Amino acid sequence: MARKPPSADSLLQLDNQICFAVYSASHAFNRVYKPLLDRLGLTYPQYLVMLVLWERDGVAVKEIGERLYLDSGTLTPLLKRLEQAGLIKRARSTEDERQVLIGLTAQGQTLKDKARAVPPSILAASQCSVAELTAIRDEIAALRDRLNAMAGVNGR
Repeated sequence: MARKPPSADSLLQLDNQICFAVYSASHAFNRVYKPLLDRLGLTYPQYLVMLVLWERDGVAVKEIGERLYLDSGTLTPLLKRLEQAGLIKRARSTEDERQVLIGLTAQGQTLKDKARAVPPSILAASQCSVAELTAIRDEIAALRDRLNAMAGVNGR
């Protein structure tokens, strides 16, 4: 059976908007993440920065911004708070003093062990299998990349 094209009015219904589904899912994720991250003393954006650093220590600020799709105006205050909390240290690159490198402190490295509890908690809250969540993540990332390309935003 052929599908009937959507009406002009249905195109403007809130529940038919993919952007709203992603937006409201993001809020739902934040509600689940908040108590988990409170135990770590991190906000969600700070957790994302720490994830980048736990993957690879000693990363340039610019690279962190590119990985997280954040501009320096948003990233700089985040990094300052993480530094004040004793989790990271900032240093000028010896090869290019214009570059600021972000490294983990011993306390920041130790926090990684406590953070290992976060992903299994999110998996349990989602009530999805690892395969389901991986497929959803990959589809959303592909959509993000296509939208960024259309908007002229450079991805990773």
